[in-house]
Amino acid sequence: MRINRLAAATALVSVLTLTATACGGGSTSGGGDNSAPKTLTYWASNQGTSLENDKQVLEPELRKFEAQTGIKVKLEVVPWSDLLNRILAATASGQGPDVLNIGNTWSASLQATGALLPFDDATFGKIGGKDRFVPSTIASAGAAGQAPAAVPLYSMAYGLYYNKKLFDAAGISTPPATWDELVADGQKLTKDGKYGLAIEGGNVSENVHHAFAFGKQHGADWFDAAGKPAFDTPEAVAAIKQYVDFIAKDKIAAPGNAEYAANQSVTDFASGKAAMLMWQAAGASLKSHGMNPDDYAVAPIPLPAGASGSKATSSMVAGINLAVFKNSKNTDGALQFVKFMTGKEEQIQLNKTYGSIPPVKDAQADSAFATPELKTLSNVLATSAAPLPQVANESQFETLVGTAVKNLLAAAAAGKPVTEESVKAELTKAQQQMPAG
Repeated sequence: MRINRLAAATALVSVLTLTATACGGGSTSGGGDNSAPKTLTYWASNQGTSLENDKQVLEPELRKFEAQTGIKVKLEVVPWSDLLNRILAATASGQGPDVLNIGNTWSASLQATGALLPFDDATFGKIGGKDRFVPSTIASAGAAGQAPAAVPLYSMAYGLYYNKKLFDAAGISTPPATWDELVADGQKLTKDGKYGLAIEGGNVSENVHHAFAFGKQHGADWFDAAGKPAFDTPEAVAAIKQYVDFIAKDKIAAPGNAEYAANQSVTDFASGKAAMLMWQAAGASLKSHGMNPDDYAVAPIPLPAGASGSKATSSMVAGINLAVFKNSKNTDGALQFVKFMTGKEEQIQLNKTYGSIPPVKDAQADSAFATPELKTLSNVLATSAAPLPQVANESQFETLVGTAVKNLLAAAAAGKPVTEESVKAELTKAQQQMPAG
C-alpha cells in the first residue's frame, strides 16, 4: 500500500478513543437486513491506473456476485488521498459502507476504534476458513492475540528490480545479495548522468516501509514490549543512516530523489536513468512506462552479510485488506461478499489484473503468477516479509518516522552532513510527537 497520510494520521488520534457503540455504518436505506440483504455498499481503494479504470475492472465482478446471490453492490472507488479520512469520518459518524478496503498497515489502528467486525474463528468459517490465506498476510490484519480486523485481498512485497542491460554494460553478472554488494554495484553504475539506485525520498510511506525493513535487519523493533515507541535506539539510528547514506555518503542515488513523491523513481528506472529500484510489484507500472519485461529482473532486497532470523527480513508485508463495518445492517451479505472476493476465481482475476499477489494460497498456483517477477515476490512474501508494527498508534508511527527520513534525505540532498547524532535527533523528535497510550 502506498499513501500520503500526513493529515489523516492526526485525525486518527481522536478517533481511537471511540468505542464500538459510536461506530457503525452500512446501508441506510434499501439494504435489507441479515435475513434478506438486498444491497451492499463497498468502498474500494484505487488500485488501477485511474478511478475509472477500477470501476471498469470491478463492476463486471460485482455483477457476477449479484447474479450468484441476488445482492446488488453499490461501488465507490475512493482515492488513496481521501480514503483514511473517509474511513475515520465514517467511524465517528456511524455512516459508512458495509464493506471497505483498508491499507493493511492501518489494521491495528482501525481495529482499536472497535468499528470493524472481528474475524474470529466462527467468522472465518463463514468465508471459507483462515487456513486459505498466507500466514504473513493474516499477521498484517490486526494486533497479535486478537481476532483480525480484516482479511487480506491483494498482497505485495518489495523486491530489488535491476536493469539487466546496464548491469551487463558495467560487468556485473548477478544482482547484489548484501548491502556492501549493492553499494559497490551502485557506484559502478553511477556515471554519465545515471545512478545506481532510485529512491522515493519525498514519499512518507515509502520511507517508513524501508525504515521498517532496514530496522528489522539491524535489530530495531520500533516499539518496546509494552507498546511504547522506541524510535531512537542505536539499531534504529543505524538503519536510517544506512538508507539516507544512499544519497549522503554512497552517492548512488541522485540528490533530486529526496523530492520524489509521485512514483518518479519508477519512471527513472523504466527510462534507464537508474539501474536499481526497490519497489512493490512494479511490473505493471514499468510496462505502462514502456519498459520491456525482458530488460529487467527481480531479486530479493539485499540483507546484511550473514543475517538470519528476524534480521533476514527483506520486506514489509504490503497489500490491501478487506474489512466489514461492525454495525453494518447487512453483515451476512457483507460476509458473502468477502467470501466471493477472496474466493479462488476472484483472487486470480483481480490480482492478475492489478499485478499483485493473491494472499489466498490456492490462487497463487495459477499460471498467471508464475512470472519470474511474481514468483520472486511471492517467495519474499512467504519467507522474508514481516508486518509493520500492529499497534494502535501504527499510523502515527508511519507518518512521524516517514517524515523524519524525508527530512534527513532533504538535508543530505542539500549537502548537509548526516551523522548518527543528526539521525538520532530527528528520530527523538518523532518519538516525542507520538501520542500517549
